[in-house]
Amino acid sequence: MNRCLAQIGIDHAEHRARAIDIGGRLEVLKDYPTSPGCTSPFAPIWITAMVGR
Repeated sequence: MNRCLAQIGIDHAEHRARAIDIGGRLEVLKDYPTSPGCTSPFAPIWITAMVGR
């Protein structure tokens, strides 16, 4: 579910703000430990990082 939400936010600019909002409210993987230099799987961070590339 988290990957699907992130992929929608990454691929569809018209749904990006809503995907980030939903990810922030659900907080799935919010506290997931992430190695330095890696992108967090928390949807709002993941979407923002991938769109910025």
